[in-house]
Amino acid sequence: MSTVLVERSLGVVTVTIDRPKRRNAITGAVVEDLLYAFEKIARTPADRAVILTGAGGAFCSGMDLSEPVSPDPLTFMTRVGQLCTVIHDLPRPVIAKVSGAAMGFGCNLALCCDLVVASQDAIFGEIFADRGIALDGGASWSLPRLIGIAKAKELVFFSRRVEADEAERIGLINRVVPATEIDNVVASWAQDLADGPTLALSMMKSALNNSFESSFKRAIDSESLNQTVAFGTSEAREAGRAFAQKRSPQFRADENPG
Repeated sequence: MSTVLVERSLGVVTVTIDRPKRRNAITGAVVEDLLYAFEKIARTPADRAVILTGAGGAFCSGMDLSEPVSPDPLTFMTRVGQLCTVIHDLPRPVIAKVSGAAMGFGCNLALCCDLVVASQDAIFGEIFADRGIALDGGASWSLPRLIGIAKAKELVFFSRRVEADEAERIGLINRVVPATEIDNVVASWAQDLADGPTLALSMMKSALNNSFESSFKRAIDSESLNQTVAFGTSEAREAGRAFAQKRSPQFRADENPG
């Protein structure tokens, strides 16, 4: 029985961790089910934008410490790292929709996504020090880039829990909305992205993800190559026609039905 639900509608894929009785805590089975879902999305051109969320009022409470780490810690954490990498590198925009707890790995799983939208009841926690364990989920990479190294050290050294409003204020997440509005806001964002220029968005995502490891010259050279490719795409041609005709571009006009 799968621990992950996958729903598709109009180019948007919603991936839901479905262990509400454990507040969607992560096990080896969850990691494998998420990997399968995201690897399939990467191979499916019709999947144009992704929402990652959790069932039952929590995003993800972290690793399920009641489950054995199998077959051994290194193998397990290697698969966890592969999951984070697949999400981070996925050539589609990914939105984390966070309600309730996003703790430990759950917090960092959200940060693997491109955008994080949280309800006002959400709480983010880098609780590893309380558990006597080290960081995972790419936090040592993502936290300093999002909030600066000093604030990152504060959060992880003291196992800080951060409510949604503060998370938005310090730049940890993108947006906080009332719980009654989060479904509509995230659905709107995801549909806008799904209706957008998929190839251009994937190139922009890759360029921004690599920006801290790149020199300015290398970034300029990469942008030149990306633009050379982009200028020749049907997306760019449609945008040009739309501009001339004073209408919104229809980037999905050439999609095959179904």
